[in-house]
Amino acid sequence: MEGIAEKALEFDAEKTVIVDRWKGGLGKIQFFRISEKGLDAVPPLIYIRDIKLRRDFRENTPKGRRIKSVAMASSRKASSEVKRLENALSEFFGIPILPFDEVVNRKYDAAMQISADLSNCIIITFKLIPKLVEVGPQLRVSHLVWELIR
Repeated sequence: MEGIAEKALEFDAEKTVIVDRWKGGLGKIQFFRISEKGLDAVPPLIYIRDIKLRRDFRENTPKGRRIKSVAMASSRKASSEVKRLENALSEFFGIPILPFDEVVNRKYDAAMQISADLSNCIIITFKLIPKLVEVGPQLRVSHLVWELIR
């Protein structure tokens, strides 16, 4: 972890994300702010149940189309846990949370959406604007840890 903090300071980074693998796949996502003391954990810690990468959506993605701007498309009927995750990711990555129609009207390249399925599994998806084609990655969250040990 010290090496990661040192490298981040070399790049004048204020934040970093660490993605851990588990049994050959994505395991968890950790968020950190960089300080002179090292890495300061930022909640939530996200444990991943399943992931589909962008390459899995390749047939949906127009060739040569780059995603330069992303906004979070808020869900009006979202659970408190989904809303809390929306706010945390918006703050950490500095992306706005907007009603879906505003994401389309303001000419963002992609919309990030967080929702829960019928089993209350949280799903994070990315859709290309304006066609609303899912382009990945798609993350299915196993669980979130909000209280981190410091």
